[in-house]
Amino acid sequence: MVNIETCVPIRKGCDMGIKTSLVFSALVWGCSGLALAQNAAAPQDYPRRPITMVIPAAAGGGTDVVGRVLADELGKRLGQPVVVDNKSGASGMLGANAVARAAPDGYTVLVSYSTPVFYAHHMFSKVPYDIRKDFEFITQIAATSLVLMVNANVPVKNMKEFMAWAQQNKGKINYGSYGTGSPGHLMSAYLSDSRKLEMTHVAYKSEAPHIQDLSAGVVSWGMGTLAAAQPQIKAERLRPLAILGPRRLADLPDVPTMAEAGFPDPEFKTIAWFTMLAPAGTPKPILARLEKEAVQIIHSTAMKARLQVFGLEGVEGGAAQFRKDFEASNPIIDKLVKISGAKQD
Repeated sequence: MVNIETCVPIRKGCDMGIKTSLVFSALVWGCSGLALAQNAAAPQDYPRRPITMVIPAAAGGGTDVVGRVLADELGKRLGQPVVVDNKSGASGMLGANAVARAAPDGYTVLVSYSTPVFYAHHMFSKVPYDIRKDFEFITQIAATSLVLMVNANVPVKNMKEFMAWAQQNKGKINYGSYGTGSPGHLMSAYLSDSRKLEMTHVAYKSEAPHIQDLSAGVVSWGMGTLAAAQPQIKAERLRPLAILGPRRLADLPDVPTMAEAGFPDPEFKTIAWFTMLAPAGTPKPILARLEKEAVQIIHSTAMKARLQVFGLEGVEGGAAQFRKDFEASNPIIDKLVKISGAKQD
């Protein structure tokens, strides 16, 4: 260690003040250098302690299930526990904002459903974070295509018959969704508006009561996830007519996509994503490690099997594909929100 007193001539009378100043400066620079060295070394031995995975939804829901499956596998690969912290509220923005404001050190990540990431800035005038500026994109985890379903008593068996029935009953038909501004609401509203069907929207607080009332005939049709609707489809209380997504679902191989059924609109290919993000400024080597491990988990046969149980499909992408899909979806989501009237102050 260099003795700073031997490097600088000291005048009598100023000895103590200058010595003190020099020693203080040396300590400041020394501590700064140590901090920089520690930060530079951090990615190499990351992680050194448990990681917090914030999920902006209540325990037991689809996002929670996806997050916990990923947390379990990620913890095994990283050699440190990944602890789930459910922070629901404000359409998922409460949890997302907590991660946006967290230290960008790789020890806090967000696993979210579509609304806080893809939809919030279209639906709400006041969003406490900027997805592009306040987050680093890590990867998409899984996607779910919605299913357009009718109550079993509705006299239609395909989309051609559905359209004829809707035209004959214009202004008389109710459809349900699992919340104002949900993907099911936005795409149902788009179908009604673009085909001049004059249908009435009934919003539910969550998917469970929506599916329950659709099965009971309180509403005639709606869009929902296969995970929630599968038991009622198997019980023949609901009849699936089409898949809103780019491909058919493995568990409903005979049900065509909307495009196959004669509805090629890109709006009907919009899917709901589960994604992983970190606070902006997280070191690139840490982001690369998280992306690598997460993508390998998503590619694994075991993970795909676990997701399929819930009607989900693993998305084999990383940060670049996530950002590309995010940007591509923006004009479509903006259009859907405006048509549905889901914009909120």
